[in-house]
Amino acid sequence: MSSYKELQEKIAQLQVEAEKVRKQEIANVITDLKAKMVEFGISCEDLGCGGKTRGRRKSSASASPAKYRNPATGETWTGKGRRPKWIVDAEQHGKNAKDFLIS
Repeated sequence: MSSYKELQEKIAQLQVEAEKVRKQEIANVITDLKAKMVEFGISCEDLGCGGKTRGRRKSSASASPAKYRNPATGETWTGKGRRPKWIVDAEQHGKNAKDFLIS
């Protein structure tokens, strides 16, 4: 019978392995979705995810202009606040936020 410590180590290893598999599966799904979007001429706005705020009030303060754009999805970021996941992911793959600056 395994000890508690051995089981905890197995759980930790499985969690790491599961996260790697999850990321790969997500990458495959995203690739497939992008291909389908191109094939059928679907935009992010068609899906309701193109950065539009649906049902939310806009701030009364003037919004900051976007400084960074994700070329794959069109998502933008002002450079203020929490870094978006697509910037964090790109940095983990050797890119820099400067690579996404809007000219």
